[in-house]
Amino acid sequence: MVNTTVTGGTMSQKEIDAYIVHGKEKYPHKEITAMEIKIDGDYVDIHYHFLPVNFERIRRITGYLVGTTDRWNNAKRAEEHDRVKHAVSSCSCSEQI
Repeated sequence: MVNTTVTGGTMSQKEIDAYIVHGKEKYPHKEITAMEIKIDGDYVDIHYHFLPVNFERIRRITGYLVGTTDRWNNAKRAEEHDRVKHAVSSCSCSEQI
């Protein structure tokens, strides 16, 4: 069930279902949880909301891309443990155009 909100006018359930089908075809690897439809005269703006995607952290360690270190031997784990970890700081950059 896709939670749908229509603003700026009215829309039949058949039209709403067609936009849901369109979204599923356009984004086949995402699951639509909600949809906002804004009617502006002859134009329709659609905003889809999706389920969050699970993200597995991938790191580059000693030249290899790895997701997890659970299959590493003790020497490789010690090497990773002894690495210098750099903190990520926020940037307050500004750009003028």
